[in-house]
Amino acid sequence: MNKRDIEVKVEELVTPIVDSKNFELVDVEYIKEGSNWYLRVYIDKEAGIDIDDCVEVSRELEVKLDEDDFIKEAYILEVSSPGLTRPLKKEKDYLRNIGKRIEVKLYKANDCPKEFEAELKAYKDDVASILIDGEDEVREFNVKDFAMIRLAFE
Repeated sequence: MNKRDIEVKVEELVTPIVDSKNFELVDVEYIKEGSNWYLRVYIDKEAGIDIDDCVEVSRELEVKLDEDDFIKEAYILEVSSPGLTRPLKKEKDYLRNIGKRIEVKLYKANDCPKEFEAELKAYKDDVASILIDGEDEVREFNVKDFAMIRLAFE
């Protein structure tokens, strides 16, 4: 099973768990850092996630992962909050953050800097409308052009 397939399968397993607790599944990533593999699940809720929330989801997910046993490598499971500078990944992330300050890194410069801060003005059909700091006109970017886009730390 490749990395993406593992992430998709884990998302399928964890979604009912987070939904039953009225949490939001922000992201799942399966990544190798040094010699260790990490399975990271990011969750959130309106009032913010605390350690007890993470422990609950982790315990329930561990049971499901042990039952299916589809990840061949040894890995470390981490369940946490996405943090203050959470990445924008899904449509709902973009829509929820319209009007907020963001940090953007593009895969390649496109008649603008490769990295910049801006205000997210609108989002529709995988196109983000952004007002870059110091500019007077809103620019449109396809989300495929973003190497990284997240809330700016203020």
